Amino acid sequence: MALAVESVAAVAERAKRASRVLARADAETRNNVLESVARLLGERSEEILAANRADLADDRASGLNSSLRDRLALSGERVEAMAAGVRAIAALEDPVGEEIESRVLPSGLRLRKLRVPLGLVAVVYEARPNVTIDCAALTIKSGNAIILRGSSYAAHSNFALAAVVAEALAEAGVPAEAVALLEGGREDLTELATLDGLVDLIIPRGGEGLKQALKRVATVPVMYAASGNCHVYVDSAADLEMAKRIILNAKLSRPGVCNAAESLLVHASVAEDFLPGTLAELGAAGVELVGDEAVASAAAGIAVGRASESDWASEFLDLKLAVGVVDSLEDAIEHVNRYGSGHSEAIVTGSDRAALEFTEGADAAAVYVNASTRFTDGFEYGLGAEVGNSTQKLHARGPIGLRELMTTKYVLRGEGQVRE
Repeated sequence: MALAVESVAAVAERAKRASRVLARADAETRNNVLESVARLLGERSEEILAANRADLADDRASGLNSSLRDRLALSGERVEAMAAGVRAIAALEDPVGEEIESRVLPSGLRLRKLRVPLGLVAVVYEARPNVTIDCAALTIKSGNAIILRGSSYAAHSNFALAAVVAEALAEAGVPAEAVALLEGGREDLTELATLDGLVDLIIPRGGEGLKQALKRVATVPVMYAASGNCHVYVDSAADLEMAKRIILNAKLSRPGVCNAAESLLVHASVAEDFLPGTLAELGAAGVELVGDEAVASAAAGIAVGRASESDWASEFLDLKLAVGVVDSLEDAIEHVNRYGSGHSEAIVTGSDRAALEFTEGADAAAVYVNASTRFTDGFEYGLGAEVGNSTQKLHARGPIGLRELMTTKYVLRGEGQVRE
């Protein structure tokens, strides 16, 4: 495991060489690495937690809100969950060399389309130390090397976790340089994003600021796992008790994550029945409510601030919720597509027609009918874990799991054919 005190290019060159070794390693070797990672997480738990305490005590973390501190914090249970996640990834079907299709061409050549590793993947992410392990495990299983650039808030934790992965790689006879951890400023990020021929894909996990910063400089391919401005829409045909359970879960269970709801839209015909009780429970839980005039009118005295244009477009990652009343399903879809980030959207309705219109009309990677947006997660989708949730449309959309870290190769076998 390399902690960059040298040029980013030098680290990437070694990681690229290691990626070629890892790509040729058999499934048993790669799974053995993951089993070692899981074991070492248990053995090094106290060291990892001590490193995390150092991060939480650092002055850089003092200004984080409660949601972001929750992202940063580790516990014995969370370390155990990381180990369980690594073992779940190891148990998944091996994607390397998977045959996607096979046929014989008119020329007599036998064509096979195979899944192969991308090579060297770079992930830039926020103060969530578990991402270090999730991303490393997914890339190792898929035969890729990885460069990790985490937040400075989690520097001690990330170093301790990356060291575990490097030790596991070395135990299996795979170059430890297959995982590299960078620490540096914006100039290092710029260098990383412009290493054509070395970095095959960069995946930023973060808000719009990180996304725009990379857009300005990146010359290597980028898959954006960016912000989650997610909506829950309560339709005129909704079961209102169900709708209340869904929005409370989507907003309150973990407000600092990208699949938490940031906006609630309610059909005008049910606003007076639905909003007073629901807003009261949200407010009692500490949620700051902002909304439009119709919401304030239906709120029955519950404090609702005036929502600004930026509120509708914001990923709060905190106990704040924008609430709006819409006159129709079409208006709800228009609002979602105007302000949403393409992550996850939900409708609560008893109407199959409304459900179909919403799922077809809402432009997002994941669209839910009568369920919380909080399910958009690689583990929940049976992917073991995820690098992030892609909010773009090429080459992958939604949770980035093993197969989203692969590309394809055509292998053709003949018997001396030449083309006329």
